[in-house]
Amino acid sequence: MKPIAHVETDFPEKFGIPRQSGLVPGLKGTVVFEPEYRTMDALKGLESFNYIWLLWQFEGTDREHWSATVKPPRLGGNTHMGVFATRSPFRPNPIGLSSVRLDAVELTDRGPVLRVSGVDLRDGTPIYDIKPYLRYVDSHPDATDGFAGETKEYRLSVDFPQELLRRFPEDKREAILEVLAQDPRPSYHSDGERRYGVAFAGWDVHFTVEKDRLTVFEVVPL
Repeated sequence: MKPIAHVETDFPEKFGIPRQSGLVPGLKGTVVFEPEYRTMDALKGLESFNYIWLLWQFEGTDREHWSATVKPPRLGGNTHMGVFATRSPFRPNPIGLSSVRLDAVELTDRGPVLRVSGVDLRDGTPIYDIKPYLRYVDSHPDATDGFAGETKEYRLSVDFPQELLRRFPEDKREAILEVLAQDPRPSYHSDGERRYGVAFAGWDVHFTVEKDRLTVFEVVPL
């Protein structure tokens, strides 16, 4: 297989990216096609859907040394689960799956692009396929969340001083607040004095976490 496109997002690094698509609806992305796929014919009819599936590649994983079990961060990093019972990037084949909102199909000087939201992808991530989301078969209201449901409501309260938040464009402020509320840290980190940084939209956001409160103390250019 070979990539058909790549996605452009505000995340130059993996740290801070939401653990699932749709958790932060305000996160925007642009799907840009490789030259041989830059034809509107391939997208005819896609505009009638408002959600799509993106199949993409995890980067920086070692397929030669995969493990049958992984330790999901949301379970504290100490509990082993079968790799196929998780969405861990450390899998035999580094394939990711994201359901994102399709905001627009646009024709640009780079050919057709897709404007999407709710992304959970690093800038430059290769896209291998795009499929429409079909509510009548892809949605299962009676589905169980397994062990993942134990932590799905977990959030931090965020203290982000207004003078620092205003460094971001207005249309990105809600998104960075939601990214931080999702708690980017590994779950096994609990040192209230430890300093972290999330790279987002050209800025590096530095923060600490004490119990369930995240405090931003510095925002510097990347």
